[in-house]
Amino acid sequence: MPKLRGEAFWRETLRSAHYVVAPMVDQSELAWRLLSRRHGAQLCYTPMLHAQVFLRDANYRRENLYGEACPEDRPLIVQFCANDPEVFVQAALLAQDYCDAIDLNLGCPQMIAKRGHYGAFLQEEWDLLQRMILLANEKLSVPITCKIRVFPDIDKTVKYAQMLEKAGCQLLTVHGRTKEQKGPLAGVASWEHIQAVRKAVNIPVFANGNIQCLSDVEECIRKTGVHGVMSAEGNLHNPALFEGRNPLVWEMAEEYLEIVRKYPCPLSYVRAHLFKLWHHTLQVHQQLREELAKVKTLEGIVDVNRELKLRCQEEIANQKEGEKPKEGLPFFHWICQPYIRPGPKERCRENGDCETEKGVRGKRALEEEEDGNSELLSKNKQKKKLRNPNKSFDPSLKPKYAKCDQCGNPKGNKCVFNMCRGCCKKRAFKETADCPGHGLLFKTKYEKSLSWQHSQRGIQPPEISQRGDADVRETAVLKEAGDS
Repeated sequence: MPKLRGEAFWRETLRSAHYVVAPMVDQSELAWRLLSRRHGAQLCYTPMLHAQVFLRDANYRRENLYGEACPEDRPLIVQFCANDPEVFVQAALLAQDYCDAIDLNLGCPQMIAKRGHYGAFLQEEWDLLQRMILLANEKLSVPITCKIRVFPDIDKTVKYAQMLEKAGCQLLTVHGRTKEQKGPLAGVASWEHIQAVRKAVNIPVFANGNIQCLSDVEECIRKTGVHGVMSAEGNLHNPALFEGRNPLVWEMAEEYLEIVRKYPCPLSYVRAHLFKLWHHTLQVHQQLREELAKVKTLEGIVDVNRELKLRCQEEIANQKEGEKPKEGLPFFHWICQPYIRPGPKERCRENGDCETEKGVRGKRALEEEEDGNSELLSKNKQKKKLRNPNKSFDPSLKPKYAKCDQCGNPKGNKCVFNMCRGCCKKRAFKETADCPGHGLLFKTKYEKSLSWQHSQRGIQPPEISQRGDADVRETAVLKEAGDS
């Protein structure tokens, strides 16, 4: 059967999906996808998978895709991040029998994507992207799709989308924010960019951004003309978003935990989902927030969820007639609802911070944090302080390390070359030298190898030259590598 393309692919394979759950790292796992599908989602993506790791690691494949078969979990698109055409296609070939399409992530704006050189940090490398999509379109038996972020300039965004379409992309998801718009700087997504792309290409387009409730979905489709709308954070805070409902949080949490019992996933995923679902309630019951952060078992998470439910039910029982939600929320905190991420100024006021004299915003004054006052430390540092009360975060008390002469990393205290272990090993190998400080004995083992060879021949071993016998040296090096 020939591979379906464009509109036919969206209509027949994806069943004309309008309501889409976004690919979310460690958050759109099977259990969450099944919960979302029960409550209106028509298409789901896997979490972003790393193509290189997927290709080399069988456990990674099994944990993320090759697990227990679940017919309910279709249609499904597998998303990869990659920056090498061959690696991307080889990983996709291993995944194509378990999904309906392969998506190339060109939208991740996080620092890890910058370091790994993938996601939105490939959006200027059009030649590379063309090669990746052309090869995937040629080799795969399922369609190739892309998820992108926009450029500030609408015309450049349109040309970018047209280039991807020409290379073989069969469906395009457009997140209406630039790669710089993230976290407290996210701001509002530009539906104007999405509308321009939709008009300029002949393949189906999904919109992503500004989706907090079903009315947003309907308005986005009406204004942009897209085929479907994708939700990430809106879905995490209310998995019934596409049903147009705002259910009680514990109903969604209990249903999700039951699915997790049948389709287990890492505890960190489960905890993160409950932090999102119970977000507004955990601002009220701070103690239970700490308990949820520390719990080590699924049963422990179930117990915290039960306690949160009981406390909310107690509040409902004691509620006065005509009482309204607090903190400016549209609903009471025990009802699934969107979380509006505060902008920089709101976050600054929320944290009790102020601008410095130079106008540079910081989470807290550096001098205050250095004092070690736990109330002024970040939550991560507060956790470290709980584990080790004597721990100090004062930079002046941190030990000073001498740097490696070669690369700048901390050098070994007893290294004969004044280098870190990696640089020392390269130099010791090149010069057939020893470094007792790092436990590298290339010269010693080389001498022993020569001595053993000559003893077998009954010959007095010669003086050790700097270069020496290549085969013997290789034997010594291989043994050293095994010892390391």
